[in-house]
Amino acid sequence: MKAQPIVELISHTPDPERIVAAAAKLCYSPSGATELMKNLEEDSVRHFVTLLTQMGHESPIEHISFTFSVEGVSRSLTHQLVRHRIASYSQQSQRYVREEGFAYIIPSAIEQDAEAKALFEKTMDAQQKAYDQLAERLLIQYKKDLMAKGFAEKKASSLAEKKAIEDARYVLPNACETKIVITMNARSLLHFFKIRCCNRAQWEIKNLAIEMLRQVKKVAPSIFEKAGPDCVYGTCGEGAMSCGQAKAVSVFFKNL
Repeated sequence: MKAQPIVELISHTPDPERIVAAAAKLCYSPSGATELMKNLEEDSVRHFVTLLTQMGHESPIEHISFTFSVEGVSRSLTHQLVRHRIASYSQQSQRYVREEGFAYIIPSAIEQDAEAKALFEKTMDAQQKAYDQLAERLLIQYKKDLMAKGFAEKKASSLAEKKAIEDARYVLPNACETKIVITMNARSLLHFFKIRCCNRAQWEIKNLAIEMLRQVKKVAPSIFEKAGPDCVYGTCGEGAMSCGQAKAVSVFFKNL
């Protein structure tokens, strides 16, 4: 069963740009942040946050964070995602959640080729059957062993189920669909967008990054105004590895 990606910004620091402006102004003011917050006008906040981003003064934006709910993405994507270490993640566990009829992500290049797609889906079906068979076989084995150790049948069944699926999961593919909650502060997000919105990023995590950027721009437009890969407002940092499409990429992100 093919999975469809779902990305939703489910929570963020209230009035994020005002928080950033107050935190930055506090460094040069005898007043406290509470008083500064009261006296900040909307135009002043926008101007000051824009000035901060232009100066590259990013530490104040660490005070605001954004939380996303993500579904319909692959384990291949999340293996890349969790390399961004200044963040918090909660991912659906294959040790505790049985993958019955697991959904999967099909790369577009495979989906557009009828024979490749048929082979891909056949492989997914085979891995589902192998997983189911391994889980059932291991369940019987573990339950028997646990009952022999004196566990009551109900308790043995519960423990055996967990042990069985945590071993059977080794046969599952990278394409297997997963769900994850992501929280990053704004500074980490800017770095994430810089790396993962680039044309050289892997297609699935690039699509995720673009959608996350689209959503945070709605709640903190000044902070994320220039977010995206290097080439949006500067020079491509990929050197000889550049995609060669800097102008088109720049136009895309400026209009996002």
